[in-house]
Amino acid sequence: MQMIIGGKKVNSSDGRTNKVFNPATQELLGTVPVATKEDIEHCLDIAQEGKKLWADTPLVERSKILVKYTGLLESHKKELATLQSKDMGKPFSQCVGEVNTAIMLFEGFVERAKHLYGETVPDCQPGAEKDILFTRREPLGVIACILPFNFPTTLFAHKVAPALASGNAVVIKPSSDNPLVVIRLTELLLEAGVPGSVAQVITGSGSMVGKILCSSTKVNAITLTGSTEAGIVVMRDSADALHRVTLELGGNDPMVIFADGDLELAVNEAYSGRIANAGQICCSPKRFIVQEPIAKDFADKLKAKFEKIVKGDILDPSTELGCLINENAAKRVEEQVKLTIQQGAKCICGGKRNGAFFEPTILVDVTPDMDVAKDMEIFGPVFPIITFKTEEEALAISNNTKYGLCAGVVTSDVNKGIRFMSKVEAGTVVINGNSRYRHIDHRFGGYKMSGIGREGIPCTIEEMTQVKTYVLKGILK
Repeated sequence: MQMIIGGKKVNSSDGRTNKVFNPATQELLGTVPVATKEDIEHCLDIAQEGKKLWADTPLVERSKILVKYTGLLESHKKELATLQSKDMGKPFSQCVGEVNTAIMLFEGFVERAKHLYGETVPDCQPGAEKDILFTRREPLGVIACILPFNFPTTLFAHKVAPALASGNAVVIKPSSDNPLVVIRLTELLLEAGVPGSVAQVITGSGSMVGKILCSSTKVNAITLTGSTEAGIVVMRDSADALHRVTLELGGNDPMVIFADGDLELAVNEAYSGRIANAGQICCSPKRFIVQEPIAKDFADKLKAKFEKIVKGDILDPSTELGCLINENAAKRVEEQVKLTIQQGAKCICGGKRNGAFFEPTILVDVTPDMDVAKDMEIFGPVFPIITFKTEEEALAISNNTKYGLCAGVVTSDVNKGIRFMSKVEAGTVVINGNSRYRHIDHRFGGYKMSGIGREGIPCTIEEMTQVKTYVLKGILK
């Protein structure tokens, strides 16, 4: 596939390409261009025209185009889900879910844009009684949307939908591992009627493409979902241009399970929260903090569920567990599991890698001083179990991390659950559930080094627009 610049499918100016493989089968899916600096600058020059064109397009017209786009997503759902499944090794059924969410997001952001009202300032200041002040929101201009590999379709929608609905032009940078579905999603945008200067896709390395986008004065805002390390680089590269930056970054989310909680619920929530996308989710539960009396039963029941997990062909709708994004990612998980065992943990289930596949793994005897109990985020289907005695101890373990994305707690005592979650340092807290919870209408984002800003239908358009105050001085004379 090719990049999309100025409404045209183009190769890189020097002809270089990257190969894209299906990580589950190692099938070569195709190639994509490796953009040069000249390609990126050309794209950004075109975006300068696009931002003017799209900002001048009335919201009613933009809305019609984006609603038409949701129809194209619906009619191309199977194609998109299949392409994404092959592109990243995610089970087909989970990819269908991503397309469904993307449709809801585009619909929701269109409606939000239609109801984004301004303010009228009251005549409360002496000397300004005859003035009328009111506000309107205007687009920022060009927004660079830097996407991760793990939810390409959903996060495309979380970033591109509000940017376009509010009148911005977008330059989209997909992950180098699985750019194909993002390119196809953008092709459908153009088919729906979005001008070619308004939505463009640049492919290539994040270290080069991302750096140019973040440092360019032709860009007005950066929105990134990725690792905390990537977010720090983006902040640094964006500093000289004072870009508005929204960062949704890593997490090492705790799931705290009290002895008075529903054990079956806890096991099911832990399983569903961590098995999805082979554990490659920023907000999935990654530390299972379990009260001592039920810790063994929890591990045994979890292990029993693994025996029934449906593996196999990622295109089979019944498959639950796919592979990691590539073999190197699986090797990284393997190294992290080995390190945790070296530090004193015991593996009672899984722990083996086969290419890009990694078995569901349970680690017990994990102590609060181990890396995995604090800041080592494992992006794979690994369940480290840390035991605790008291509520205070569980809270200390939960908060002893540089991250603060989401958290979950299971207890039958609602008062205790709310009290506990009020003290957890996280942007989203879930009672009687796991941390892998993202409603399209909730303000998603983290504390500490899990990010800056919030994403969701109630707030992203505000992040992607700026307020202008109109003053009609002396108009009431």
